[in-house]
Amino acid sequence: MIELDQNDGIWTVTLNRPDKANSLTEAMLRELCEIMESAGEARAVILTGRGKVFSAGADLEAARAGLAVSDLWERLSGAIAALPGLTIAALNGTLAGGAMGMALACDIRIAVPGAKFFYPVMKLGFLPQPSDPARMAVLIGPSRTKLILMGGQKIPTDEALSFGLIDRVVEGDVLLETAQSLCADTVSASAEIAQGIKEMCR
Repeated sequence: MIELDQNDGIWTVTLNRPDKANSLTEAMLRELCEIMESAGEARAVILTGRGKVFSAGADLEAARAGLAVSDLWERLSGAIAALPGLTIAALNGTLAGGAMGMALACDIRIAVPGAKFFYPVMKLGFLPQPSDPARMAVLIGPSRTKLILMGGQKIPTDEALSFGLIDRVVEGDVLLETAQSLCADTVSASAEIAQGIKEMCR
């Protein structure tokens, strides 16, 4: 349910459980962690999904069994944030719940029209993963972060773009192609220079 393609320095990681809105089981989360923790050699990593939803977060049954508060979410976002290469979340649809952390940890986020962004942990009786509110606040500011986390708002694509939660809106049929083109300069540049620029932007 997790696909990995490695081609010319670009690792493309695809969530492939579209019949369940790409909701994540514990096994899927562990596999994602292992992939990201081994991706230090990748010049760029693209994270995307199959179907019309990027991810609904934790699988419902798994969430009830404790996955919603697992430290695997924080481990995953931390592994993505620590990667030396360029990381791009190519969001093929709506992004919800704990899966938000994956996108927030990426360097760039692009999304298809019609995607929505929400993080309803408070309503469900959970705290967000530790790093997510701070990463979100860096992108969109504290007030808008509270709008999502405490106000329970579903943010449409155009608003997400104006907030700075995503960086570009891209039609679905060219989503992956666009992500690959955004990686091209980094992949062709000196690894040392590319990593140096990323460090300077932290």
